[in-house]
Amino acid sequence: MSGCEARDAKKLVRSPSGLRMVPEHRSARSPFGLDEPHWVPDKECPRCMQCDTKFDFITRKHHCRRCGKCFCDKCCSKKVPLPRMCFVDPVRQCAECALISQKETEFYDKQLKVLMNGATFFVTLGTSDKSELMVCRLSNNQRYLVLDGDSHYEIEIIQISTVQILTEGFTPGGGNTRAIGMVLQYKVPGSEELMQMKFTAGEDFSCNKKLSASWLAAMHKATKLLYESRDQ
Repeated sequence: MSGCEARDAKKLVRSPSGLRMVPEHRSARSPFGLDEPHWVPDKECPRCMQCDTKFDFITRKHHCRRCGKCFCDKCCSKKVPLPRMCFVDPVRQCAECALISQKETEFYDKQLKVLMNGATFFVTLGTSDKSELMVCRLSNNQRYLVLDGDSHYEIEIIQISTVQILTEGFTPGGGNTRAIGMVLQYKVPGSEELMQMKFTAGEDFSCNKKLSASWLAAMHKATKLLYESRDQ
């Protein structure tokens, strides 16, 4: 096993919430991941935190695996996939959390694949007036943005500070817009200085415009998940 494969190795663990397939090394975890929440202690929860039903021998307590709050079965009956916490099987969640997790499923089922497959952009570094045609993709372990052209860059996702999606076609009345590029700022490990890259979809690559727009939309969603993970 190579050093890279060893760092990305995973193990199966059992928590009170269920089985999880997690990286052996915490440094190898996905930047989009969430930690399991601390459960509200049973003794601090005499009533359902949604409908206020009193718990007794018949009405049992159930904890939402996403928020850790305590609910009755009626308010916490849905079992929904929760890949951001690495659960192997769907887990019990309250109605509010289940809705959020269901929306995230589209990112993991579709948009994550779009990011890993990559798209082609003209990339401009810093304030340079020169751009380079590069294939941009998310690494398979989700931890790096990889850019390949005549040059090669690997930007660690957790070092990205801001992402601004560039669009065209906006009208004051709210007409259709199309993503045509993005500007991202990131830190180089060991430095506090912010670096900037601009990505622009090539106008002479009309067959790739749709792919580029889909990639940018997926990157926009990924950025939202990244910010949520940091705020946890």
